This record gives sequence, C-alpha cells and structure tokens, in this order.
Amino acid sequence: MNEKRSGSTMIPPGPDWIVPGWPAPGRVGSLATTRRGGSGGGAFASLNLGDHVGDEPATVAANREIVHRRIGARPVWLKQVHGARVVDAAQCAGASPPEADAAFTRQPGVACAVMTADCLPVLFCDSAGTVVAAAHAGWRGLLAGVLEATVAAMNAPGPELMAWLGPAIGPQAFEVGGEVREAFIDADPAAAAAFRPAHGGKWLADIYLLARQRLAGSGLTRVSGGGLCTASDAERFFSYRRDGQTGRMASLIWLAGKR
Repeated sequence: MNEKRSGSTMIPPGPDWIVPGWPAPGRVGSLATTRRGGSGGGAFASLNLGDHVGDEPATVAANREIVHRRIGARPVWLKQVHGARVVDAAQCAGASPPEADAAFTRQPGVACAVMTADCLPVLFCDSAGTVVAAAHAGWRGLLAGVLEATVAAMNAPGPELMAWLGPAIGPQAFEVGGEVREAFIDADPAAAAAFRPAHGGKWLADIYLLARQRLAGSGLTRVSGGGLCTASDAERFFSYRRDGQTGRMASLIWLAGKR
C-alpha cells in the first residue's frame, strides 16, 4: 500500500509507486519506485532502473526516462559501491555516474537517486526545504558510516533534518553471519538489539533499526518509513537475496522548481 503523503510536492498519478508519508516541506518531492510501470521483461519485469545488472541498455534508458518525466526533475544516477562517499548531485548532472553511495543537492530540478534491491534507501531533507539527500545503505554502507557522512554533507544540524526509510529486506529475511553482527556491536554495543539468532550460527538483522540507531547518533529525531520488505513481496519489489539476477528500484528526492 502506498504511504500517505504529508506536506510533500504533489506527484502525478501513475504506477503503484510509493510516495513517502513524512512531514517534508511542500517544495520537497520524494518517490520510491516499485518493479511496476516499465517496459522490461523476464527477471527485469518491468521497471528495472539498473544499468549494471544485465538488462538491455535501451530498456533501462527508457525506464529511466519514465521516472524523469513523472517527477519533473533530472535524476543523477550513481555508481554504487557499498561505501560512504557523498557527492553534490548538481555538480554531477550530465556527467558520467560518480562512484558514490549518497548524494545531496540544494539545486531545484536535480533529483538525488539511489538504486536498491534489498539494501536500504534513506531520503533526507531539512525543515526549511533548502537541501535534500539520498543514501544507499546496505549493511556495509551502514557500517562504513554512509548515513553520518550524508548528514555531514548536508551541513545542517541533526534536529533540523528528517529522514525516510524506504523498502528494504525485512528483519524476518535478512540473514547475516556472526562477523557482521560483531562488527556492528564493536562499533556500537546498542546494535545488539538489531540481531536475533537464526539457524546454523547465522543471525537475522534488522536493517531498519540499525539505520535508526545511526541516525539518532547524528541527532535526527524525526525518522519515518520502514516496514516494507523487498524479499517477501515478489509482485511489488525486486530482491537480490530472493532472486539473484534481478532489477533495481530507485528512491528519489528533489527540490521543486527550475534549474
């Protein structure tokens, strides 16, 4: 089910995509795509936005244009590497995709975009609607500090920022090894609450809770979203853990207006 929007820029009706329900200022537009509404087939049916997964380049380009037309802002796509680098999307527009896992902008008409298929997308904005950002946060990126780096790049106090957690693999499906749990607990003992035992010495991780802990550490008290599991809903979401070869969805955020 789509979330209810609260204060964000209006999005034209279209496919079964997700408009975040969060108290963003009116000039902030935000959206998360699903796997529906595009032109692809097979493992990539139908709105694959990833150009690195084996899909036809022309199909990916057409799907990206669908998103561009719907939001009215030009997405800046990243070459994501599960790290913590953050770039200024306005400085990257029209260039080759930068190697980064988060982007911010203060420039209207430019959309920060991250692609996921189980990893956690996190959207950010400030209360005044002057800066927005998007981060790709798998467990490696979370551990590396991608959320903290994104907050720092936005150059605004944590209490003035808000975040929305998009669709990701849920705590009933995200199985990790003991070394992942230990790495998080070494960084913050409170992270132990985000893990529970599974079979064979494995652990089930709550990536939403891990993200909320990291955001709280950066001073964010207004965090919305969470709870949509990509792995358990094959009709709506791509999932790498579930399917192996699969497409990518996008979570996007932008400031309304002309460049």
